This record gives sequence, structure tokens and C-alpha cells, in this order.
Amino acid sequence: MKALVVAAQLLAAAAVAHAAGSVTLTGTIGSRAILIVNGAPPKTVAVGETFQGVKLVSLQSEQAVVELDGKRVNLRMDTPVSIGGGGGGSGGGSRVVLSADSRGHFMTQGAINGRAVTFMLDTGATSVAMSAADAQRIGLDYIKGQPVQIGTANGTTSGYKLRLQSVRVGDVEVYDIDAVVSQQSMPFVLLGNSFINRFSMRRDADQMVLEKRY
Repeated sequence: MKALVVAAQLLAAAAVAHAAGSVTLTGTIGSRAILIVNGAPPKTVAVGETFQGVKLVSLQSEQAVVELDGKRVNLRMDTPVSIGGGGGGSGGGSRVVLSADSRGHFMTQGAINGRAVTFMLDTGATSVAMSAADAQRIGLDYIKGQPVQIGTANGTTSGYKLRLQSVRVGDVEVYDIDAVVSQQSMPFVLLGNSFINRFSMRRDADQMVLEKRY
């Protein structure tokens, strides 16, 4: 009987871990983070503690690192991040659901050519766009791209146009995507229309749903 109870507890823990789909850092109290996991009531979690399968690895000012099933992601204050579920799968998914943050922005963790980045959905951007610093961090040899002039809110800046091998969000991956690298600093990688146009898109309350086109 004891073995059955232990087995049931392990199965329940595994189910909770794989159920985690969205994690948000909403505040800090001293050395503890306030996390919302899958829309549950906020929970204060100390470094090293685990809540609903999500372990708080580190915390500093307005950022935290959490871990689920061996996968670590960075959290920024009030920015929901998709974690777990099919995110570590083969990339064969067809649907992306993004939740708006407190400012109405759609943020998500993802990957470019297999390297982790933080995206912000931007329907006003012609293509995926990133700073030279982000491009260098993920190993893009953007200097070999086509020199272009990029219009921004602060005027025109120089940059480079190139094609990305792959762009991944959750368990959805698309290939051969246009991108530009700007010399100006940018807080996030813009997930622009060269990615968005591979999907049909609809707004559902505070969620944006992208369905892959075939």
C-alpha cells in the first residue's frame, strides 16, 4: 500500500510539472519572488523552492531564473513566459497562444537557430528584428548580410538584412525567415511579419492565437 501511495504521489508531481504552461514574476518580497503559475493565485517562493513544478533558481532586482523539467528560462517583471508543455519537443506544433502582459504587449521566450531569445510580437515590424548585441550573442554572422537603412521611431539607422535558419516559439518552428539586425540597442527581439505571415492570427480577449498555415 505504501508503495502505491508513493507511486501516486510521483505521478501527481509529474502531472503538475508537465501542466505548467505560463509563469509570471509579479513582484519580490525581500529575497522571495512572487510567482503566478498557470493563473493560480500569487505565491511567494524562495530561491531553491519549487511551486507547482517550477523551481526558483535565482532572483535579482526585477528578474528571476526558474527551472522546469531541467529547462531554465529568464523571467522579467510582469512578463508572462510559456514554459514546459511541448516547448522542448520536436518543433512539430502548429499553434501558438500568447498572453498580453500588463502593458498589452505579447511577450514570449523562443529561439533563433536554436539559441534562446526573448520575443515581443510586433505586427508593425516588416521582419524579425534584433540588435547587433543580440545577434552576436546568438552567433549570427550578420556582417555578411545585405546592408540596409532601417527606419525607427528615433530616425534612420544602419543595419543588415539576412535570413534565419529557424525561428521557434513553444513547440512551433518555422524555417528560412527574413530578419534585420540593427545597430541600435533593442530590449527584445521583434517577432515581425516575416514570422507572423506564416500563420493565421486572431485576438481572443487578452490572448493572441497564431495558427500555422500549410
